[in-house]
Amino acid sequence: MEWQDEGIVLSASRFGEHDALLEVMTRSHGRARGYVKAGMSRRQKANLQVGNRLTVSWRARLETNLGRFTLELLHSPLGLMMGAGTRVSALSAITAVIASTMPERETHEGIFERLEAVVALLEEEDGDIILWAGALAKLELAILKELGYGLDLSVCAGTGATENLRYVSPKTGRAVSLEAGGPYKGKLLPLPAFMTDGLLADASSGDALDALRTTGYFLDRFVWVVSGKGQPPARDRFLTTLARAQAEV
Repeated sequence: MEWQDEGIVLSASRFGEHDALLEVMTRSHGRARGYVKAGMSRRQKANLQVGNRLTVSWRARLETNLGRFTLELLHSPLGLMMGAGTRVSALSAITAVIASTMPERETHEGIFERLEAVVALLEEEDGDIILWAGALAKLELAILKELGYGLDLSVCAGTGATENLRYVSPKTGRAVSLEAGGPYKGKLLPLPAFMTDGLLADASSGDALDALRTTGYFLDRFVWVVSGKGQPPARDRFLTTLARAQAEV
């Protein structure tokens, strides 16, 4: 069994004495794992950094086997992030979310393309933590939809209104308007405007936190609790950084 694809590194760890266990999100083969011969060598280790875009070849006797990767580096975003701790924190959170939610060996090209776009966003000079957090929230929305747990944020579940949508029902995953949800807002999840109109220009760090609180609730309910692993620590650390930024405003 053998295939070739383009992939983005999600994680890499030691595998035996000299090899590495590599996890990538690929364009056509979904999330994939395999070992890299001499992956802990200085040259190869640099190629296996989180966020790197690779051409990978995977080979195994059977599809269900771990398999071996050979690879070629296409692009590394980390050179543009040196000394930018918040960017690296965002990148770690984003790749950890993909690794902890996407099933192995299933094609999800749309999620790969979104991941590719978010990594490119992190490389832009004029980006900030609100933009990156908002992009993560939108990515998590897309993951929920891809896995069959999509939220209906287009219309109020109670009134049918399409304006002033401010909340999400934790039970149904449907939007609730300001008027309908007012009396019950303590039991509802927040729905920042950028989650429906896609515009992050006027969003605050509080809006980004609210969005990630909502998407995190549903990912926890449908994915992380089921897997028994819980929210990825890298995501939690990024949210702590985002909350600190909000407190400083």
